[in-house]
Amino acid sequence: MNWTFRSTVRSAATQIATVLCCLAAVALPGAALAQAYPAKTVKIIVPFPPGGAIDTLARIVGQQLSVVWGQPVVIDNRPGAGGTIGTDQLARSTADGYTLGWGAVSTHGMNAALYKNLPYDTVKSFSPVARVAVVPNVLVINPALQVQNVSDLVRIAHAQTQRLSYASAGSGSTLHVSCELFNQLAKVEMLHVPYKGSGPALADVMGGQVPVMCDSLTSALPHIRSGKLRALGVTGTSRSPLLPSTPTLAEAGVKDYEVIPWYGVFAPAGTPPAIVEKVNSDINKILEQTEIKARFALIGAEPVPASPEQFAAQVRADMIRWGKLIKELAITVE
Repeated sequence: MNWTFRSTVRSAATQIATVLCCLAAVALPGAALAQAYPAKTVKIIVPFPPGGAIDTLARIVGQQLSVVWGQPVVIDNRPGAGGTIGTDQLARSTADGYTLGWGAVSTHGMNAALYKNLPYDTVKSFSPVARVAVVPNVLVINPALQVQNVSDLVRIAHAQTQRLSYASAGSGSTLHVSCELFNQLAKVEMLHVPYKGSGPALADVMGGQVPVMCDSLTSALPHIRSGKLRALGVTGTSRSPLLPSTPTLAEAGVKDYEVIPWYGVFAPAGTPPAIVEKVNSDINKILEQTEIKARFALIGAEPVPASPEQFAAQVRADMIRWGKLIKELAITVE
């Protein structure tokens, strides 16, 4: 009996060891791949023009990744069609980790509801890698408009015989959706005037051609500080430390208002999981750096690290949320 028992134990131990060796052999290529990555230049596609919040964040993080990796990281701006041109290029790229891309709540949460014939599948064509930051939008006006707060704006919008208009960076952008949600919840009907980017829209608001705009805090902040724009409310759920005297739109009386644009990094579908995990880990470590937190704070950004799985879940949830809202608001791409 003892001999039989010992033989059975040895046999079981041998089988377990064999299984463990097989698992190690399977895991080794992925681990080795991640350890060797990157061995050359990494290109990061930004599907919007230079100068906005997403481009600024991409350059800050890209610079740090090049230090961590010891390899060049090149930012490639591919703007157009609400971010779909650059996003499509990412979807068509080789899934080897050497082409990554930035996305936003607009490209991966809204565009599927805005564009009837996207050339890619928002979920199936990408591997979410790392959520990086949130940056609130801010409702601003030209100071010549006799408005001091949100209540004044709503009152004037109701009293005007000619409709007030608002500028945006383009139809379907988060800036467009932010103001349309304001229209709905504040029960006003400001007219949308789309531009090709935040820059020209801001220029016309400051020039007095259009009186109102929802813009990213990153690009609007210098003009708010200079007095060329007046901030009425931020779109998040809490006040920005950069504008402590400016209420949230919900605080200012627009009940249930909340728009919190996020930005993050994606890879083409099929990118090796080991590489996705490595990039995620490296970015999350960068977001913990005191210097990076300080640089983000200067542009109104808040780091929001997450695992690839958590980021993927947010993308799916936002596609449902924003898809429903876009239909309710009847927002179309012009």
